[in-house]
Amino acid sequence: MKRIVELYDLGRMPYSKAWELQKETQRILVDQKRFADKKISEDEYINDQFYLTEHPHVYTIGKSGDKSNMLKNISELSLIEAEYVETDRGGDITYHGPGQIVGYPIIDLEEYFTDIHRYLRYLEEVIIQTCSEFDIYGTRIKGLTGVWVKDEKICAMGLRCSRWVTMHGFALNVNTDLSYFDHIIPCGIEGKNVTSLEKIIGEKIDPDKVKNILLNKFSDVFDVDIQRKNKHPKWDKELL
Repeated sequence: MKRIVELYDLGRMPYSKAWELQKETQRILVDQKRFADKKISEDEYINDQFYLTEHPHVYTIGKSGDKSNMLKNISELSLIEAEYVETDRGGDITYHGPGQIVGYPIIDLEEYFTDIHRYLRYLEEVIIQTCSEFDIYGTRIKGLTGVWVKDEKICAMGLRCSRWVTMHGFALNVNTDLSYFDHIIPCGIEGKNVTSLEKIIGEKIDPDKVKNILLNKFSDVFDVDIQRKNKHPKWDKELL
């Protein structure tokens, strides 16, 4: 039987709220592992989770990121309706905003494989296969995380893992306003530009179409059963 991953499309959600949701979900999954010898009721147990969302304009930097890669003064970000968040993921600085599909798989890697690099390669494969459905050839660049089209990044990735339970994930540029990347050195990589599905194809892309393809690819690559849920039983009222 395939492992179940529950899918919640959160719509547009502020980055900090999505981060809190991830942390709480990761904590519960970790606790389920730590106290596996104790019987957990059906109401308390949760499966692996996968959150899709879109954030208002925000720049986030990982715990090992270089703040000098933020080229615009943080005090001026309100002028472009953006905020700045220091987060606990790996990686350097990146941008999230409208028109971007952000995916946060919160899964127990011990049920798949205990290899962070392999997990990142799997996520990259999901994006590469998604791009291929639009006749876009996505690739990897040796030594760099994420997915590229020629020399431009189309999808950034960063994660945090606790007792092999993941959080954070990927950000795929679909109809993203790429001018917001002008205010940073994306992922701290000099001389590399960013791109989007819209930029490559030359027209707006239906985000729901991209999501459906992406979820099918995730299901295939990770060999899981994705179950779409409309309302989260634990925290819809508080966070959605």
